[in-house]
Parts: sequence; C-alpha cells; structure tokens
Amino acid sequence: MLQRSMDNSIIKSSRIECLDGLRATAALWVLVGHCLILTGWHVPVLGDPALGVDLFIMLSGFLMVFHYQLRQDREPWQSPATWLKFWTRRYFRIAPLFYLLFFVALALGPQLYESRVVIDDFLQRAPQAPERFLDDSLKNIFAHLTFLFGLSPNLAYRTPLPDWSLGLEMQFYAAFPALMLLVRGFGWVWGALSVAALGSLAVMALSLASVDFPMPSLLALKIQVFLCGMLLAGLVHQKRPRPLLYLVLAMALAAIPFGDGYGLSKLLIREALVMGFFALVLYRMLPGAPGAVARKIAVAFGGGVFRMLGELSYSIYLIHLLVLQPVAAFVIARYGYDLDAPLRFAIVLGVVLPVVCALSWITYTLVEMPGQTLGRAVLRPFARKPAPEPG
Repeated sequence: MLQRSMDNSIIKSSRIECLDGLRATAALWVLVGHCLILTGWHVPVLGDPALGVDLFIMLSGFLMVFHYQLRQDREPWQSPATWLKFWTRRYFRIAPLFYLLFFVALALGPQLYESRVVIDDFLQRAPQAPERFLDDSLKNIFAHLTFLFGLSPNLAYRTPLPDWSLGLEMQFYAAFPALMLLVRGFGWVWGALSVAALGSLAVMALSLASVDFPMPSLLALKIQVFLCGMLLAGLVHQKRPRPLLYLVLAMALAAIPFGDGYGLSKLLIREALVMGFFALVLYRMLPGAPGAVARKIAVAFGGGVFRMLGELSYSIYLIHLLVLQPVAAFVIARYGYDLDAPLRFAIVLGVVLPVVCALSWITYTLVEMPGQTLGRAVLRPFARKPAPEPG
C-alpha cells in the first residue's frame, strides 16, 4: 500500500530533486521529436513532441501549486496582492526571453520559411502555411506581446517558434489564483472535478460552434493535464494525504480526450507519464523497493548534467526550431536520398543539440537571469514589512 504520510523534508524544502531532470527530459523530448519529424525518421513515442509538451504542462501545474503552498503563510491565497505578486513573477520568468526570440523569429521568418519548404517538399508533406513564418502585421505582434495569441485560432500558430504553449501557459497563470480559491473552498478532489467539467463543457461548446484550434493553445483544451500536476502537488502539504485516490484521479484526468491526438498508444503513454511523475516526485509515499528505486532515479535527476539542462530547458524549448529547421534543410538539400533517415537524423541532431545548448546557456545568462532579477526588484517595494514590536 501507498504510505499515508510525508516526511517534513519535502515540506520544508523549496526544491524537489527530480524536477530539473524532468524539465530537461521534456525539453530534449521536444527537440528530438521535432528533429525526427523534420528528418523523416519515424520512432514511436520519441517522435511525438506533443508528449514532451504534456510533461512540461504537468510540471507547470505541479510547480505553481507547490510554490504557492510554500508561500501561503506570508502570501495568503485570498489576497489580491498575492495574485499580483504571482503574475509579476511569472511574467518576468517568461516574457524577456520570449520577446527577444519573437523578434528574432520575425526577422528570420523568410529564411525559415524557405528552409521549411525544402523539408516539406523532400518528405512529401503538406506545406506549412506561409503566415506562420511571414506574418509581421501589427495585429500579430500585439497579440504576441500581450500573450493573447493563444485565445485566437488564427493567431495561435503564427510564428516559427513553438510558442503556442506559452499562450496556453499564460492563460493558466491568469486563472491560477481562481483555481486555488476553488480548491480552498471545495477541496482538491471536488475542485479538480469541477474544473475538468467546466473545461469539458467549454471544449464541447467550441466543437458545436465549429471553432478549431490548429494547436491546443486554449486552456480548456489542456486544463486536464495542468490538473494532473496540481493534484500531485496538493498531496505534498497534507497532514493525512490520500495518494492512491489522487493518483487515480490524475490518471482519469489524463485520459480525457481533448487537446491533440488521443489514440490508444498516446493514452497509455500519458498514463505512464502520470505514474512516473508521481513515483519520482513523491517517492517518499512509495513502500519498500519501488520507493528505493524511485528515490535513486529522482536523486540522479537532480544533479550533474540534469540540473544544468533543467535550468536551460525553457531556452532550449524556445530556441531549438530556429536552429533545427535551417540545419535539417541544409542536410536534405546537400545529401537528399543519399542518406538513410536514421543517419540523416543523427547528423542533424549532432549539429543542432550542442548549438542549441550553447545558445541556451548564453540566453539564460544574459536574458533569463537578468529578467528574473528585474522581476524581484519590481516586487521588492511590495514585500510585506515586519510588524513593529509592541512597546
């Protein structure tokens, strides 16, 4: 049976070992998946970058709840000041790098489009819409600078970046305080079921209205995946947790067939993602040998190269297509059918991965870290001052 208590170390800590490794895994999964797609080599599971994005989404749901609960004594959930601090932190975490790469993508749009034409022609695939690479209209720029693009089917997939998920992420951040208040009022189980039901109704309404998003950039299409991570984080600070109930509920949520393709294989992989996430993040709840094995993996995921790649994961995710598409197009144009798909993939990945990691380290150092520092500086005047001592 699953254990019913947590030791205090995870409650007092602001860091869970395996999260860096899971972030790194998600980023590399997306990069490798896109590399497989653009070089024409079909490999099950790895060749589906949408599953890597789902892992990112689950991580986001977990982390937002985990840190929200750590701060709840000094930042009460019901306070508008808490909401403002939360939104400010998340904005300065996401926006600086995105703004830089958004304008880089606009500048490189024509070259990236030509690269994609070469790739799609060679692989005999339906061509990408030119607007995805070439739309430098004020409407598109405004929608992306305000992160509203994910709300529009026409603008959600309108840059060479994989940024549709950022619009989705920002919608989650906007709704997050309300979600936490709902949980506070109804509890985790009923709160999660209520949110999932509302999301399902919204998706059915979109279907009846024949509104189709090219990517699942609307929160209702992926709220069930966010909820999986949120539920598992909700276990951490409970005095009498019910891990089996929460795990079963998270697996049921992961089976909701909204978002993108949901065949049997994807369903099974998403269920495996939930179980693996639970085992690594909450291994203290597992008994005996399973808990010991999960602990070893979780600890390994928290150090060395995993920790470094976890820090770089956001940069890797945003940058990789800007490098991958031109490199894949060059290899295809230069060698064509002289290379088998596996060799073509290996050459492209061998070039792209170190370049992307190097660029990610540069942007993390020069853009992401200063952006987060600026966010803390903006929040500093609003920090709660200690109450004066009596007498």
